[in-house]
Amino acid sequence: MPELAHLRLLRPSDGVVLLVLDNPDQRNAMSPEMTSSWVAAIDQVAADRSVRAVVVTGEGTAFCSGGDTAWLAGEPDATVDHLRDRMLPFYRAWLSIRRLEVPTIAAINGPAIGAGLCLALACDLRHAAAGAKMGVPFVKLGLHPGMAGTALLPDVVGAAAARDLFLTGRIVDADEALGLGLVSRVVDPETFLDTVLETAAQVAATAPIASRLTKLALAGGGHADVETGLQWEALAQPVTLATDDLQEGLRAARERRAPVFRGR
Repeated sequence: MPELAHLRLLRPSDGVVLLVLDNPDQRNAMSPEMTSSWVAAIDQVAADRSVRAVVVTGEGTAFCSGGDTAWLAGEPDATVDHLRDRMLPFYRAWLSIRRLEVPTIAAINGPAIGAGLCLALACDLRHAAAGAKMGVPFVKLGLHPGMAGTALLPDVVGAAAARDLFLTGRIVDADEALGLGLVSRVVDPETFLDTVLETAAQVAATAPIASRLTKLALAGGGHADVETGLQWEALAQPVTLATDDLQEGLRAARERRAPVFRGR
């Protein structure tokens, strides 16, 4: 794989990939170079069956300040069609993390703003360092929200809280984000990344077939109704019942040891 620009791909433990947004001078804004690197990294991770969990974080004091909008000021006469043709591939590039079959965790180490927060929303779980700031202040810039934010944010926090955050453009701290359900955990900054990576290692230690199917079942807020959920589970649970991993899980429980799952 070619060298990644403005992005680092690390393997901190068995089955865990850490993607570090690495453009700290611009508070990890989504530069064109970073965007290209992101697509290449996601392609690599998607093709690697040894990966069982992915963590995304930012280098330095910010998670991600969003899209690099400097080019907007330089194209004041651009047509709607031209801008649409530019924005859709950009959105889809960053939202490609949603096609990963393994659980993903956004480790929000600092400000996650605009499209940066939308990237975190595209992950399955969000953990924040105490003091981290989050918001979608698009309207304060004269912009409509992007990066599927109008779909992702209501799915995570509910319609009322999403309206509040979008229409006021206000920024919330980690504690308020926890109360809103925007993040599921707030961690001391000094131990933050280690704690998130421990969580990722716990996820990576679970049965990968069961984990992938569970992630799929919960996609988009879960099933439309109970009957649809039951029909899915009546197929998906037997798939896991027929795996070697289930037998290993039962043996490990009887023997009071940690299971070793092999994904078959």
